[in-house]
Amino acid sequence: MQILAGKYRGQKIKSSPSNDIRPCSSRVKKSLFDTLVARIDFEEMVVLDLFAGFGNMGFESLSRGAGFIYFVDRHAEALKCMQATATHLGVSEQVSVVRSDVSAFLQRTAERFDLVFCDPPYSWPDYKTLIDRIAGSDILSDGGMMLVEHSANLDFQASPYYLMHKDYGMTRVSFFQHQERSL
Repeated sequence: MQILAGKYRGQKIKSSPSNDIRPCSSRVKKSLFDTLVARIDFEEMVVLDLFAGFGNMGFESLSRGAGFIYFVDRHAEALKCMQATATHLGVSEQVSVVRSDVSAFLQRTAERFDLVFCDPPYSWPDYKTLIDRIAGSDILSDGGMMLVEHSANLDFQASPYYLMHKDYGMTRVSFFQHQERSL
């Protein structure tokens, strides 16, 4: 895995072999960021990378100008890799690596985020609650956007926060935004 564009283009993102962590593929990541760049300005954004794995999406955002990234994951090995990447890039002061269950983190955070990446295991039991908890609350800033990677078998078009989706074989990424506060 490496950063595709921006200030840290070509830099490697530290990873380790793990059956518990499924990083976003380079093809999917490139397509998503091409879509995002056309819609948002990353400059000084506060980004939340949930189920962060090795931090692939968060570090890409940082490279493109985001001001601060919160990484949340429960896997100790993934957290060590994220810390190592932050140190290697010299961005430790722009990164918070949090070892936590995602639901517990969302219950206690008072931060507002401009962009939220959410890549839960495909077997996640309740995507709807997760989407409503973020896109339907003050966790997402005015005009903020949430992206959820999931199985292409799931469809969230009925959500009041749904914007669009992109399919990549058996993977779908759905985009959400709080409609009352969208730009």
